Amino acid sequence: MTHSHRHSEDAWSKSLLISMALNLIIPAAQIWGGIVSGSMALISDALHNLSDFLALVINYAALIIGRRRPTLRHTFGFKRVEIFATLLSVALLYGAAFYIAIEAWDRWITPRPITGKLVIWIALLGLVGNILSAVLLHAGSKVNLNMKSAFLHMIADAATSLGVVVLGVVWMFWPWYWLDPLFSWLVVVLILASGWSLLKDSFLILMNATPPGIDPAEIKEALEAIDGVTQIHDLHVWNPSNGSIALAVHITVPDQMLSRVDGLAGKVRAVLARRFHIDHPTLQFESITCNGGELLCQNGHPHNASQTKNH
Repeated sequence: MTHSHRHSEDAWSKSLLISMALNLIIPAAQIWGGIVSGSMALISDALHNLSDFLALVINYAALIIGRRRPTLRHTFGFKRVEIFATLLSVALLYGAAFYIAIEAWDRWITPRPITGKLVIWIALLGLVGNILSAVLLHAGSKVNLNMKSAFLHMIADAATSLGVVVLGVVWMFWPWYWLDPLFSWLVVVLILASGWSLLKDSFLILMNATPPGIDPAEIKEALEAIDGVTQIHDLHVWNPSNGSIALAVHITVPDQMLSRVDGLAGKVRAVLARRFHIDHPTLQFESITCNGGELLCQNGHPHNASQTKNH
């Protein structure tokens, strides 16, 4: 890990700690305010914030664990723990959404009077805290799925807090208490939508899918354009973690001394880093093409098995 990367993660850790503190204090005030004012929307916002506190704790732990060096048992290191942390935080959010939906139904059946002025002040507290947390987490969210998860949680919370403020203003003038469960269900939809994108990104990483924006055919064309490369095949590109792109490929070259391949390997790595931002390439050089020269590996295919036997 480079010094700059480690410095960035130190900064992210501090941001997470501050956000954790804010997301523990704010829900406590909101739950009290929701009980006193009678607003389920405010309690929904509080549970959303509280689930984010638990998610931030998980994300912080994953960030610390992910720094550990590889071991003989875990040769790839521990960065992928962050992906599992993201999945767990989404599960917590969905659990909170289920509870909110059930409670909102009860309020829809039997509407209750709500103290609008108290709702406004408590919701404003949540809005300020969530905006501050989002600002702290914004930089890390651009390059780290774990931080993106925390950042999206803060944005969603800020939006719900703003909505509760508006509801408080309405209830000061009109007794439209049926808006309370409706807004709570809107929070549920927001939670489900924000969680889905994180689930999709996490699933793609766990499946070692080709990262977004990477075209294997384009990599093949770029590498075969390098002088000294005859053909490439059996290409794999994946995310070991959200902040890294790995590649494994077979490269066919003319038969030559092994020492002459070192310079060619440097050229290949330079192209991969410059054009495709691939930071962890594994290159296998060979003088005879296997697998029929196919771009993608055909493990388990009968044709591939017969070729392996011939070699």
